[in-house]
Amino acid sequence: MLGGLLPASPAVAVGMIVVTTAVIWVGSGWLESSAEQLSAHYGLPPVIQGSIVVAVGSSFPELSSVVFTALAGVFDMGVGGIVGSAIFNILVIPALAGLAATGNLETNRELVYKEAQFYMIAVSALVITFALGVIYIPAPETPPLVGQITRPLAMLPLLLYGLYLFIQWQDVSEYTGDVELSDAIGRQWATLAGGLLLILVGVEQLVSAVEILTHTFGIPEFLAGVTIIAAVTSLPDTLVSVRAAREGRGLTSLGNVLGSNTFDLLVAIPIGVLLIGTVSINFAVAVPMFGVLTLATVLLFGFLRTDLSLTTPEAYALLVAYGLFVVWVIAETIGVINLVAAT
Repeated sequence: MLGGLLPASPAVAVGMIVVTTAVIWVGSGWLESSAEQLSAHYGLPPVIQGSIVVAVGSSFPELSSVVFTALAGVFDMGVGGIVGSAIFNILVIPALAGLAATGNLETNRELVYKEAQFYMIAVSALVITFALGVIYIPAPETPPLVGQITRPLAMLPLLLYGLYLFIQWQDVSEYTGDVELSDAIGRQWATLAGGLLLILVGVEQLVSAVEILTHTFGIPEFLAGVTIIAAVTSLPDTLVSVRAAREGRGLTSLGNVLGSNTFDLLVAIPIGVLLIGTVSINFAVAVPMFGVLTLATVLLFGFLRTDLSLTTPEAYALLVAYGLFVVWVIAETIGVINLVAAT
C-alpha cells in the first residue's frame, strides 16, 4: 500500500479501508456535482447525465482493474471482476438507492425501454464475442471451451457502444428541457477531473487493502474477485446512485447503474484486449456468471416496469437475491456444488 510505505498488516489494511472509503466518498461527490453542472450547461437530459457522464466517470475503477489484470497476464480475473461488479450493480445499488429514496424510486419508460433493453443487448453481445473466440480461435494446449479474443473480435462490442453513444446523441438533439448555463465551466471540468483522480487513487489503495485481508485470512481469489473486489470497485457507483436517489433524482440514480454496466461490458473488457492483442477466455467459467447476470437483470427490469418504480419490498428482494448469489459463489468455492468449471 502507498508504494510500500505502509506495512502489509491486517490492522493497517483495515485502517486504509476506512480512509480510502472516505476519499472515494469525497471524489464521488465532486464527480456528481460537476456532472450535474456540466449536464445543465450542455443541455443533457437527466437519463443521459446518469448513463453517460456519471456512469463513465464512476466506471474508471473497473476500467483500470481490467487494464492492470490484462497487463499482468490474469485477464480472467479482470473479466470475473467486471461481471461480479455488474451483478452487484444490478442487485445491490438499486436496492440501496430504493431504500435511501423518500417513497418509491421513480423511473420512466425511456429508461426502462431504451436503457434497459440496450443493456440486455450489451450482455448478449459480450457472450457472443466470447463464443466466437471459442469457436473460431480455440486456445492451443488448453482444456475445452477456452478460446482467444483478438483485437478484431474486441472491436465488435466497441462498435456496439458507438451505436449506444449515437442513440444518446440523437436523444440529446431532441431534448427540449431548460438549459441552465453555469458560470466557471472550467472550474467544473477541473472538479470532475479531481473527482476522477480521487476515485482512482482511493479504489486502487482500497483493492490493495482488501487483497491483504484475503491473503491473511485465506479467502480464495475466486470468492474475493466476484464478491469483495467487485463490491469495492462498485463503491463509486453506489455512492453516486444512493446520493442521487436521496435527492429525489431517480432517473440519474438508475441511469448511472445501467450506463456503468453498459460501459464496463462493451468498453472496459475490449480495451484490455486491445492493449494485449490476444487474451484467453474460459467459456466454462464466464457463461454461468453471465447467466446469473441475466437472471439479475430480468429481476430488476421486472420490478422497474411494475408501475415504473422500485418499491421498498422490491428493494429488499434484490438484496436477498444478491445474498443467494454470494451463497452460490461460496458453495462453488468450497466444492459443495460444481456448476462452474475451474473455480
